[in-house]
Amino acid sequence: MNYWNRAWYSVSRRKGKSLILFAVIFVLGNVIAGAIAIQQSTGNVEKKMKQQLGATVTAEVDFDKLMEESDSMAAIQAPDPLKEETVKEIGKSRYVKDFDYSYSGYLTLGDFKSYQLEANDNVSYSVNGSMNVLTLKGTNKEEPADFTNKKIKLVDGKLPSKEELDSGLPVAVISKKVADENGLSVGDQMVLDTTVVSQKEDGSSESQEALKHSVKIVGLFEPVKLEEKKEDGKGGGLEQQFMEMDQFNTVYMSNKLVQSINQAEFEKGKELDPAAFEDADDRELITPVYNLKSPDDVDAFKEEMSALLPEGYKATASTDEFDKVGGSVKKLSTISGYVVVLAIAASLLIISLVVVLFLRDRKHEWGIYLSLGEKRKKIMKQVVLELLLISLVAMCLSLVTGNILGKMISESLVSSDALAEAQNAANQMLVFGGQSLGPTLTTDDIISNYEVTFSLTYIVTFLIAGLATVLLAAVLPLTYVMRLNPKKIMM
Repeated sequence: MNYWNRAWYSVSRRKGKSLILFAVIFVLGNVIAGAIAIQQSTGNVEKKMKQQLGATVTAEVDFDKLMEESDSMAAIQAPDPLKEETVKEIGKSRYVKDFDYSYSGYLTLGDFKSYQLEANDNVSYSVNGSMNVLTLKGTNKEEPADFTNKKIKLVDGKLPSKEELDSGLPVAVISKKVADENGLSVGDQMVLDTTVVSQKEDGSSESQEALKHSVKIVGLFEPVKLEEKKEDGKGGGLEQQFMEMDQFNTVYMSNKLVQSINQAEFEKGKELDPAAFEDADDRELITPVYNLKSPDDVDAFKEEMSALLPEGYKATASTDEFDKVGGSVKKLSTISGYVVVLAIAASLLIISLVVVLFLRDRKHEWGIYLSLGEKRKKIMKQVVLELLLISLVAMCLSLVTGNILGKMISESLVSSDALAEAQNAANQMLVFGGQSLGPTLTTDDIISNYEVTFSLTYIVTFLIAGLATVLLAAVLPLTYVMRLNPKKIMM
């Protein structure tokens, strides 16, 4: 009888021992399969979300560093504004596909209405008394970065043409909500009547009329969310609503027009409130936006960019949004990696010991084979074949159950309070001075994109890891077989 037949009969006739070995490999296989499924799924969701977030990098003031270097908030000194020369020098990087830079301005309005939040079930206090402010955002490109990166979309009209941008004509794109608030549509002239708010000695404030800027509306936009979930009727948290309000109150126009309005407002402010503008200067903030060729280039470009930025600035990427919100996912990936290593190590030890214990009871069988002239090599092949017959069945079953186990565990952890807290912290950072380069990422977005499924990579990885573990576990039993002495066994 050849060793193939002997292996089959050994497995089928020793049902008790075969079932014990099967159970051991099945349980350990579930742990390995579940950990591999979680690890690959967390890697896939990170890659998928970062692809959706895009590869956009900007420079912003490093408030954390400035606060560390200052004794108090009042002592913080803002760094000098970025220079166009620095922005263009960074834009020459091999990682950059294209770039733009934006001058910004803030207008306190009189009769013109900005969009304000309304009190509802999600807001515990009234926000209708908020400042009536619009944000001006300049651009040199026919398609501003927020449109390119799918943060907002044009719903009516058009974007300013190259000629309108280069000449600084008074044309702009505003949100549909602000247009509706003021009864405006594409083609209308909107009059931005600004005010200067002065502080009196008694602590009260006085609002004085400043200037009126007449700008033609050429287009209307609406924000775009990463994952539309309007059908569930959820409006999001308060932080999310504040970010949306800020987006609705943004006006897109040429850099030249923003600079012109800023200069006019500065001169009028000095005239109406000389004391407040005594120590002020007319330096304007410039914000660069770099679109990279691939999300994989983000880390390398940020390192290269940081070396060129002046003191007090840092590089911020759109993919940082996932790093803020998806901390639990990344931790889950790290933990699952440790579990795979520990499970494989435990499998090597446990399977080796179980097989050695079973082989000790069969030493007379091996002695008979050896005394009859059977080669040790074939006996060793029989041992390996018996292991493979049992382990292949166990691993095929654990491939399915381990995937289910990994899905149950990971979904529970991904939707945990820790992830929700991470998202709230990220939202607060965005509300109080941070920047959002792409669509705002939420916990629901992570959960909806997180999916543990069967894939060819998962199956191949698990089978390779499982079979390699079983074969390595056979080393100790094979060493036992090699040391058998048929004469001593048969005496």
